[in-house]
Parts: sequence; structure tokens; C-alpha cells
Amino acid sequence: MPDEEVLRGGVANAGAVRRVGDVVLRPANENSATIHALLRHVRSTGFAGVPEPLAFDPFGEERLAFIPGKVPFPPFPRWSQTDDALASTVKLLRRFHDATAGFVAPEGASWSGEMADPGGGDVICHNDVCPENVVFQDGIAVAMLDFDFAAPGDRLWDLARLALMTVPIDAPEDAARTGRIGLDPFVRLRVVADAYGLAPNRAPLLDAVERNVADGGAFLQRRIDRGEEAFIAMTEQMGGMGRYDRRRVWFAANRSQLADSIG
Repeated sequence: MPDEEVLRGGVANAGAVRRVGDVVLRPANENSATIHALLRHVRSTGFAGVPEPLAFDPFGEERLAFIPGKVPFPPFPRWSQTDDALASTVKLLRRFHDATAGFVAPEGASWSGEMADPGGGDVICHNDVCPENVVFQDGIAVAMLDFDFAAPGDRLWDLARLALMTVPIDAPEDAARTGRIGLDPFVRLRVVADAYGLAPNRAPLLDAVERNVADGGAFLQRRIDRGEEAFIAMTEQMGGMGRYDRRRVWFAANRSQLADSIG
């Protein structure tokens, strides 16, 4: 196709997401029709921070409108690590959650259960808000991408998943693997809580973080057990499955200080 560009990003869909002019083509899956209905709903509320769904084609691909801007990838550039970039990402997620209110899923709707809140909830969660899934313009988050793991859940579950991947909540040596050196996780978790507009007594956020920390690596282990080479390679690059043990140890040692930091 003329002017076709393979877009970087994604693990399962690596090399399969393309831009042709102002259209992005990516593999569809069994949940894509539900996701398109969700995207149309939130855009109808005036929230423009998600791609506009256009159509499905006969070749098993979905078509989405391209959103201009910058998407950071490891090693993450410094502009993507600022507190302002973090706060704008959180505010974007809050607006998305609010925009999902009242969404009625179509008959026969299906969602991914791979990263979903096991307790369910009253909003639709993105479940994978990492820097690689956010579009920035002038250092400010303007849109979220890749809703393959979206599912109903609780706001704090989704916010906690964002915190894990963007604060990040990690052992320092593992954060450094993605170029994030010298960030203060205590200050940045407070940025997350403040930017979302959480009321005082923020212990439930830390409880949600703890649940995600405890579950850390389960998704990847399932993919590794299935022999998916892309996920095996990514895990090795990120320090192996031991990364999640190191995260659990770091979180347990610093939980009290994190609690104090968010108020």
C-alpha cells in the first residue's frame, strides 16, 4: 500500500500494526466489536482521548483513525518521565472512566479476562495504561491506545495498574532497565492519587496496588507457558520472572512509606 508505515509497539501484535495515511490497521480479535462499541460511546460523550473506530475489513483487521503525537518506548525519554506527563496520563484515565458511565455493551459482548479486575466494577478499565499505550503532544497525554485488555472493573484497580507501570512501582534495578533512573516512587504515587482526584483516606488505592503486585507476572507466565516467543523475549529483556519477586519484596519493604506519601 502507498505510504504504509509499520508502527512500533505492542508485543502480541508486534510488526502487525500499520498506518496508511490517517488510518491505523491492526489485527482484530473476538473482543474487537465490543471495544469498538465502547470507543464510539466514550467519544459520543465528548471524550476524544481514544481512537475513532472506523470499520473492520475482510482480512481480519480493524481500522482506527490515527492520532498524531509521540508515543514513548524504552528506554523512556526524559520528557515522558516528568511529573506533568504522569499527572496528565492519570487525568486522561479519570476522564475515560467517567466517560464509560452509562455504557451498555452490545448483545453478545465479550471482554478480555487476562488483566481484568476479578471483582468486576462499575466502569470500564483499560487495564494496560503503560507509557507505550499513551499518545503525548508537547509532553502532555492526549489519548490512550490498545484497548485489547479492556473490561469492566473498579476505578482503583485500573489506577493501581497505571501506577505499577508509570510511577513505576518496581525495584530500582528493574526500573532502570527501561531508562527510569532517579525517579521518586513516593512522590510519584502521590502525583497519581492527586491527579485522579482521590478523596482523603487513600488506603484503598494502596490496597489495589498491593493486589496487583501480588498478581504480578501471572499474565506473562501464562503466555510463556503457551510458548509465545514474543513474550518470552520481552520477559528476558525485562529481567526475567524474578522481576516480579523483586517487586513484591520492594513493595513489602516500602508499603508503609508509600501509605504515608499518599495521605
